[in-house]
Order: sequence, then structure tokens, then C-alpha cells
Amino acid sequence: MKSEDELFKGLPASLTVDIQDNILLVGINRVEKRNAINDEIILGFEKIFSNIPGTLACAIIYGKGKHFSAGVDLAELKEQNDLLEGLKHSRMWHRILDQLQFGTIPVIAMLHGAVLGGGLELASAAHIRVAEQSAFYALPEGQRGIFVGGGGSVRVPKLIGLARMTDMMLTGRVYSAEEGMAVGLSQYLVESGSGLAKAIELAKIISSNAPATNYALMHVLPRITDSNQEQGLMMESLIATVSKNTPEAKERLKLFLEGKAKKVGL
Repeated sequence: MKSEDELFKGLPASLTVDIQDNILLVGINRVEKRNAINDEIILGFEKIFSNIPGTLACAIIYGKGKHFSAGVDLAELKEQNDLLEGLKHSRMWHRILDQLQFGTIPVIAMLHGAVLGGGLELASAAHIRVAEQSAFYALPEGQRGIFVGGGGSVRVPKLIGLARMTDMMLTGRVYSAEEGMAVGLSQYLVESGSGLAKAIELAKIISSNAPATNYALMHVLPRITDSNQEQGLMMESLIATVSKNTPEAKERLKLFLEGKAKKVGL
């Protein structure tokens, strides 16, 4: 079995990887470009999230410097002169962000500064988004003569609704951190400088869950919400039956009934 250092060896300098206990921290480190995402970075994410060791239970993605990400590096897009090349590039993003959303561990995105275009597409693939007060959101593709290509048309409307995303692209509307929290772009809003600490706090809670529960929330719940009612209810019954019959679930229930489990809210 390869060590964690070996698994993450050979990553570009534009990505950093740190491990704290069983939490993986991935930093976008292209500060001079406001963390604009190029092919090197997105392929680096693929290397990371296709090699998650079983010792890790949660991941955090964040941006170095003042911004999460100002979006896709448009200089690279400009160099694409072939239609098929552009299609393959978009599908590459789809493949890699699916690895985040439907991977082996939950992912938290810690957002600050610019969360624009492809940066918002990346953030929308995470399971939880923690925003600092400095965060602001936009989809400037509409003003650039292009369309989102990294899964944003599927994921962002599920967070904020079709009408709001349409407005963002038609008008270039920018949401502040507070507005983003209100419409569903983040689930948590914290003071600037405290986002990573909050993300780590949440990651520790998530890491303490039963793995079967986390897996169900990552892989089954999204498919339930995408299905019709009859299919969704059947999937719910199946995963509820499977999860409650795992040895860990039985042990946790036993502790609860004996009064040894932590009370909710305490």
C-alpha cells in the first residue's frame, strides 16, 4: 500500500496538500492569477481525489491568498480552436468534479474573496460551503460571450434556483457573502480569517459520522432528489435498511439507548 506522501507526489506547485489527523486540506495556490483554474490545477484535483487513502474521512478545498478562485483561466480557453477540443475540455471538468461530488469522502469548500465562474462551479461540487465575509459570487461567462462548461448549469440551479442563475448570467449580477448565504450559495457565513477554522471544525464532526451515513448522503441523497417520488421513496427505504443494519449503526443505537450517546444540541 502506498503512503499518503507517495499518493500525492508529483502535484503541481499550484496545489498544496496538507493532512491534519484524518482531514485532507487542498489549497489552490496560484495567487498571482487570483487562483484562476487552469488544466494543471483541474488535473491535479483528479490525481488527488482519485487516490484518497482510507485513513482520510473528509476534505477541505480553499484558496491561498485573497481569493478562492476567479474562475477558469480564459487564456487557456482562448487557445482552443477546435470544437471537439472544447467539448472534451468541458467533459474533463465534468469527470473531475464528479469525483469530488461522488467520491469517497465528503468535501467542504472554504470560500473567500472571488468565487467566480469556474471557481463557483468547483465550489458547487462540494457538499458544504463555508463563506467568509469577503466572499463574492458571479458568473461572468454571459458577458464574455461564453457559457458555463464545468457543470455549473446543473449544480448551481440546484443551490439557488434556475431564475437566479439566469439572472446572474444575463446581467452579470454579483452576490455578496451575505446575499450568497441567503440564497443558498453557502451554508455557513463567518468573519474573514476564520473560515478555515470553521471548515476544520465541521470536518471533525463529519469525520465522526458512520461511514455508511456519509456515503448515503454523498451518493444516494442526490439521486433521490433527482428521481420521481416513487423511485425516491424506494431508494430511501433501501438505504435506510442497509445503513441501520451495519455493525457501527447497531453499536451507536445501543449507546444511545443506554444514555451514553451525546445529546443533540448539547
